[in-house]
Amino acid sequence: MIFSSEELKRFAKDVFIKIGCPEKEALQAAEVLVSADLRGVDSHGVARLSGYIRLHEKGRLNANPEIKTVHETPSTAVVDGDLGLGLVVGPTAMNLAIEKAKNVGSGWVSVKNSNHYGIAGYHAMMALESDCIGISLTNASPLVSPTFSKERLLGTNPISIAIPTKNQPPFVLDMATTTAANGKLEVLQRKGMNAPEGWLQDQEGHITTDAKGLVKGGSMRPLGGDREHGSHKGYALGAVVDILSAVLSGANYGPWVPPFVAFIDPAPNPVGEGLGHFFGAMRIDAFRDGEEFKEHMDNWIERFRASETVNKEDKVLIPGDPERQTTEERLKNGIDLLQPVVDDLQELGNKLGVPLT
Repeated sequence: MIFSSEELKRFAKDVFIKIGCPEKEALQAAEVLVSADLRGVDSHGVARLSGYIRLHEKGRLNANPEIKTVHETPSTAVVDGDLGLGLVVGPTAMNLAIEKAKNVGSGWVSVKNSNHYGIAGYHAMMALESDCIGISLTNASPLVSPTFSKERLLGTNPISIAIPTKNQPPFVLDMATTTAANGKLEVLQRKGMNAPEGWLQDQEGHITTDAKGLVKGGSMRPLGGDREHGSHKGYALGAVVDILSAVLSGANYGPWVPPFVAFIDPAPNPVGEGLGHFFGAMRIDAFRDGEEFKEHMDNWIERFRASETVNKEDKVLIPGDPERQTTEERLKNGIDLLQPVVDDLQELGNKLGVPLT
């Protein structure tokens, strides 16, 4: 079923208002969610909306938080999200990082006591308008086993870096530190499809292609899939995200990170407060002339696009290309939601008295 981005944004905003979000914050949260659908990251878009509502019903999400800075220097800060929507806490903290970058060249903000913040790329891209390089990291529900382990100790822990350009579209890296994001598994489950080999392991640590492997007690594998293909590197990247997002801020880390799903209770012995994020903004003219930098970024991108490829029908992509192309197509033709997602949204709307269409 096809929806416009404005229809989905209106629905999500009204749902967040129903649980007590002020209108401005509800609109911000809806914008982050729908940006994921527009960019083709369907797993982190409105398909997640009911998950946030269930967290609120469980008392694990504060719809009207008092977000505050609890520690600060000219270039750094720690923000306490007061268990608010990460979709709101994240942009608040990223704006603080950008302001610090404007003042002193760079800004670094670590966040505690937050919740799932949507797609990492949204927050990193906020820095582009200020001619800053944006960095966005977050830890997540412990679903991932380190190389050689069968315990769930890390999240999919994404990394996003957005870099300004002059005439070329910006460079936007947005990736999980696992072979695939958990949301992609959820999409496969809705479609009744198996997972590619290397994404998952079963409860005993053996590779499985069952897309419901997590539900059955298994875990996700780090980027690389196995030691021979570099999973130790994916594990290390995920660990760095966890440390910067949570050990640095005072949030929960590792297996103590509160899960996004409401039917699993958080660990009974928390080591911190809520979920953690980490944001950075670096003013490019703090390093070299801004226009000169952007011209060279264009040159970098153009040279990579012109790369000779193995197969003539292929071309080298720049990080952010697929998402940008999908956004253009979906703004024009609408967002086609899977029927299970539509059914879930209609059920949520009926419960809260918010019409989907």
